[in-house]
Amino acid sequence: MSKILDEITAENLKKDVPEFAIGDQVKVYVKIKEGDKTRDQAFGGVVIARKGAGANETFTVRHVAFGVGVEKVFPVHSPYISRIVVESHSHVRRAKLYFLRDRKGKAARLRGTEVASEKKAAAPAEA
Repeated sequence: MSKILDEITAENLKKDVPEFAIGDQVKVYVKIKEGDKTRDQAFGGVVIARKGAGANETFTVRHVAFGVGVEKVFPVHSPYISRIVVESHSHVRRAKLYFLRDRKGKAARLRGTEVASEKKAAAPAEA
């Protein structure tokens, strides 16, 4: 029975999911349907949690908007997520960053490194 379930879930898994970890700054583009039209809406922030495995894997993104902390939980393999862009990596020592909920301003910063974009990476190769 589990072999059949594994085959069905393997069909629904996305293959273009980038590698990202807890503490990374990401931008998640979600497909929004308004009437007949669809558009991509970005939600950017810090990944504070990842849980589950396979088709049930989810991650939580947190950012502060107008002084209020906003968190959203996204399924990794959801058909409504068009793409995930990793903007920067951070060095963290925890599996869950729930302590960021209590911090404000500079106290909520994480030590990190920038991710070289494709344009920046291509420029030195040409020179």
